[in-house]
Amino acid sequence: MLKILVGSRVRLEYFCEAKGFKNLQPEWNRLVQSSYANTVFSTWEWQMTWWGHFAAGELWLGAARQDDGTLVGIFPCYRHISDSGERALRLVGCADVADYLDIIVAKGQESSVYQAFLDALSSESVPAWDMVDLCNIPEASPTRTMLPEMARAAGFQVVVRQETVCPLIELPATWEAYLMSLDKKQRHEIRRKLRRAETEAKLEWYIVDKRHHLREEVETFLYLHRLSRRDKAKFMDHHMSAFFHDLARVMLEAGWLQLMHLKLDGQIEASLLSFDYGDAIMLYNSGYNPMGHPHLSPGIVLTAICIRHAIALQKKVFDFLRGDEDYKYRFGARDTRIYRVILSQRALP
Repeated sequence: MLKILVGSRVRLEYFCEAKGFKNLQPEWNRLVQSSYANTVFSTWEWQMTWWGHFAAGELWLGAARQDDGTLVGIFPCYRHISDSGERALRLVGCADVADYLDIIVAKGQESSVYQAFLDALSSESVPAWDMVDLCNIPEASPTRTMLPEMARAAGFQVVVRQETVCPLIELPATWEAYLMSLDKKQRHEIRRKLRRAETEAKLEWYIVDKRHHLREEVETFLYLHRLSRRDKAKFMDHHMSAFFHDLARVMLEAGWLQLMHLKLDGQIEASLLSFDYGDAIMLYNSGYNPMGHPHLSPGIVLTAICIRHAIALQKKVFDFLRGDEDYKYRFGARDTRIYRVILSQRALP
């Protein structure tokens, strides 16, 4: 169902059914690539796959266009109603499986597109809501800075708070330059672990591509993921594993999947599921066998190999995504902050 609101600078189309994704598909990723929201989590492929598995409310998919029809904004939202009855308008993907989310706006068009969104929130075109909950907003996004200012000026109550961090490494041109950027102790440890794994076992690694049987390769990853920690085993239930299978298929078709396995003495003992998107490798999730060769640190070894491979691909960033686990900083990562932006028409705590 398509409806149109006419604003002062852009017109806003909106869809309340999933076919809206299909209608916007030809233009979606071009807009993503021209925006501050240019991560794999904002692509049409990711958003459509997430919605197919986790749709938990009434879809409201807004598209802002200039007079000539050019798409300059997408508001991928849905309404979620809590057990207490609170009605929240959320970004599609707003759950633990997406690390960066945002309103998708062509650079330079933020003012007019945000205004169209705020106007819509004050109209009957949006499902009745108590708050707008925009999670996983990167610190560099205008959605964290400009949108709150405009919302306050329009009379909304606004809260902006930090949620978590995404540690990342800005990659130099060579592996040796990367190692030299680390402190002496960590540089020595990485070299030592790589050398030990290479000398005490037959070490092999490979990246899954279209020559492999993808379902079997993903099952291997899921097995190691569940095996590595009890909380990961609980997380990776039947519903989540189905999402991972579909996501891997879609990402492989798009050319963005980097599923890397490490073999020690012929057995796969560690696995990293990453995304090769733009100038970054984004390490999404991992698994390893704690009963294989734990003394050879297969998870750390494979992470080092993954970083080395990213440098060989001339990537600029190795992104560990959400979480402040110690090992990320031992690899030289630095924090970028992730925020939550909440809008309401009444006082917020």
